Amino acid sequence: MKVGFIGLGAMGGAMASNLVAAGHAVTVWNRSEAPSEKLASLGAKVVRTPDRAAQGDVLHSMLSNDQSVREVFLESGLLDAMDSGTVHVNHATISVALARQLAEEHARRGLGYVAAPVFGRPDVAAAGKLNMLMAGQGSAIEKARPLLEVMAARLWPLGDVPERANAVKLAGNFMIVTAIESLAEASVLARAYDVSAADFIELMTSTLFASPVYQIYGKSIAEQRFTPPGFALPLGLKDVMLAQEAGHAAQVPMPLAGVLRDSLLEAMADGGESMDLSALARVSERRANLAHRKK
Repeated sequence: MKVGFIGLGAMGGAMASNLVAAGHAVTVWNRSEAPSEKLASLGAKVVRTPDRAAQGDVLHSMLSNDQSVREVFLESGLLDAMDSGTVHVNHATISVALARQLAEEHARRGLGYVAAPVFGRPDVAAAGKLNMLMAGQGSAIEKARPLLEVMAARLWPLGDVPERANAVKLAGNFMIVTAIESLAEASVLARAYDVSAADFIELMTSTLFASPVYQIYGKSIAEQRFTPPGFALPLGLKDVMLAQEAGHAAQVPMPLAGVLRDSLLEAMADGGESMDLSALARVSERRANLAHRKK
């Protein structure tokens, strides 16, 4: 199948590489050149403008935020350059409001649109084992399904309204950040009573909380290893704020979201812009003044 892919960050690059490996004719575009060169070495065709990547049967995109999606798809005229019947699969974690607007703009031009955000870190994406949500018109989903199956361990259909997938993605990411915040605070409590973070986290993640989120982020907290990020703090902050926005629009109170937002802001103010979400443990440690008390 002729496939386009826009956005080759840690996640997008891994996903696009799986499409190339599966034998599809993949054309890629990215704002910076280095990720494109890596895909070219695998057999992808690199183009200089996003409209050239949108000439195939299905166009995938994995951009970082609402602003990037707006600039590339709504403000550049890219949608007008796409052939009627082309399906756009948007893997980005974006606001519910933008998801609704994108669905309307695609429909107005006779383009298929599928919201397909994913759960999984870059290593999971590289292994083709993502959990992929999907919502959109049935015919568009079926056209893209063979490609989605290459990148995902499981597809989770959520109906024909694209914004549903984005609402679920934001709800899931909110839960991930909540889990990390609770793990950070709890491990500092244990440390205050002379129990090492490693011992506490091994106990919790082997028994009551034996799940990937606690195990992966708990290991980072125990080892004080916050770079390179698997899920970067700025993206976590963005997602929590988008969840708040979605909650406000649907009249759903989310009091914990405000706590998480402030913790994430504090982590970033302390130099965590390029750190993983597990760096929330630094905030908990600092609030408890633990380093000073142990001297």
